Amino acid sequence: MIHTGRGADPTALGRGSSPTFTFDAIGTHWDIETDSPLDADVSRELRGRIEDFDAVYSRFRSDSLISRIAAASTGGRFTFPEDSRPLFDLYDRLADLTDGAVDPLIGRDLELLGYDSTYTLTPASAPVRARHARTRPSWRTDVVRDGTTLTTRRPLVIDVGAAGKGHLVDLVAALLGDAATGRFVIEAGGDLRHSGSDTLRVGLEHPLAPGRVIGVAHLHQQAMCASATNRRAWGPGLHHVLDGRTGLPTRDVLATWVITDDAAVADALATALFFASPQHLATAHRFTYVRVRSDGRVDASPDFSGELFT
Repeated sequence: MIHTGRGADPTALGRGSSPTFTFDAIGTHWDIETDSPLDADVSRELRGRIEDFDAVYSRFRSDSLISRIAAASTGGRFTFPEDSRPLFDLYDRLADLTDGAVDPLIGRDLELLGYDSTYTLTPASAPVRARHARTRPSWRTDVVRDGTTLTTRRPLVIDVGAAGKGHLVDLVAALLGDAATGRFVIEAGGDLRHSGSDTLRVGLEHPLAPGRVIGVAHLHQQAMCASATNRRAWGPGLHHVLDGRTGLPTRDVLATWVITDDAAVADALATALFFASPQHLATAHRFTYVRVRSDGRVDASPDFSGELFT
């Protein structure tokens, strides 16, 4: 069975002795388990695919396309690779479903709270943050999107953290599928994707008690992603789950887990559940979920596959 070990991250418990390709990339730890060791060419292609993704979407790299957009004093027209199309489509939907709470232009607010490229972890002064709040950008109004091309009018700090890692997990899964590697389990810092005839048992770590689980999910040929306010926290009330309308950390929910077919959608919905009801999100996506509120209440889908201990 996979055990959650990094602040509500789902991790497979009781995993066997299958070969595992382990590495660090895009600021997180990766484990890719397969029935037989990955071919050297496949491993190189996989690492290259992740590097290409990072070179486009990382706001922590000065040479990324995201950083070029942030440095464009008068804006500009920026063309992304073709894989951006489904990612941007997803952000279009989530911005509408959450009334702007999930917004990839939240990057500057993260920086001003201290979660910047140098990890200062020191918030900017209140006057500086107030000035930004008066002109806070919105994905729906400050970006003109034409397929894979974004047009901007001023510097914008894009952060695809709500769905980007899940999207990359899907890209890696497609690569493994094309390489005919057979069964695989991808685990990347809280994002899981499984392919195979078996069923994984996944422990849901208690967001306030690391090492304990509140339940177990059953994962078969699906993706599962988690989000929690204790995963990237650096001060009292400071964490990475921000409301795009206010630029402030959310307070009402502690942790979420979402199971669906694609990791990008699971990743995005795990964030969206901090701001919107599952019933509303279900008007656009099919998924199951577990959510822990800040008052300790736990709610879950009636058809959640697994068991809860609370």
